[in-house]
Amino acid sequence: MDKNLIIDVGVHIGQDTEFYLKKGFKVVGIEANPDVYQSTKNRLHSYIEDGQLTLLNVAVSSKDEPITFYANLDKSIWGTTSLDWVNRNQNSFGTSYTEITVEGRRFENILLEFGIPYYLKIDIEGADLLCLQALRQFDTKPKFISIESNKTAWAGLLEEFSLLKELGYQKFKTISQETVCQQVCPSPAKEGKYIQHEFEFGASGLFGEEAPGNWLSESEAIKVYKGVFWYYKIFGVNGIIYRNSIGKRILDTLKIKEPWYDTHASL
Repeated sequence: MDKNLIIDVGVHIGQDTEFYLKKGFKVVGIEANPDVYQSTKNRLHSYIEDGQLTLLNVAVSSKDEPITFYANLDKSIWGTTSLDWVNRNQNSFGTSYTEITVEGRRFENILLEFGIPYYLKIDIEGADLLCLQALRQFDTKPKFISIESNKTAWAGLLEEFSLLKELGYQKFKTISQETVCQQVCPSPAKEGKYIQHEFEFGASGLFGEEAPGNWLSESEAIKVYKGVFWYYKIFGVNGIIYRNSIGKRILDTLKIKEPWYDTHASL
């Protein structure tokens, strides 16, 4: 494991990558959308030039071959290689996609090329488990991992925990992404060097020992998610209230939004 390396799977516009770079880490970033990749590459070009950042314009895939990437026309962050995610977002939000052919790479081969990172951040809209499954082939694992938790199927969430446990992860945190903008970097730093940083909406936020909250056991973390899933069932976009037109208007008026969570795991 390279203690100075972070792999950011799902760079998007680079909020997380830039945070890791400022904290002094070397970063390998992965972004499938060619337009977003180019924009982020231009913005972070100085880090690329000095060798601190390697940016890959590929999609994590089950095969090393071209793959269809569905670029969202309303929110670029919803880009995905998963047709199930496309259908879900179209049905829930009425959003539109366009198809792009991009280079697909197995995550196993990316790890072989760049090494096992200290922290692995995964947020690729429906393909997160491909990255976790790739780690089965390696004796060494990242010290910390974070993934965007499954919010559509309880069985899917349990599968995530089962795989993380299989890989040797024993401690967990459930982090609401709605409140990331309120996070403050601790001083002295517990990960990398201390910086003053304001997190933008959509960023993954603090990681490792700096991530907010106490580490939980698997059963404790799953108990937290039981409450989260009840919230989804009542207030979510496919929940009891939202399905009623009057209820939808009330939720929209009160600005009650469906939250999403990241699961952080530690060896």
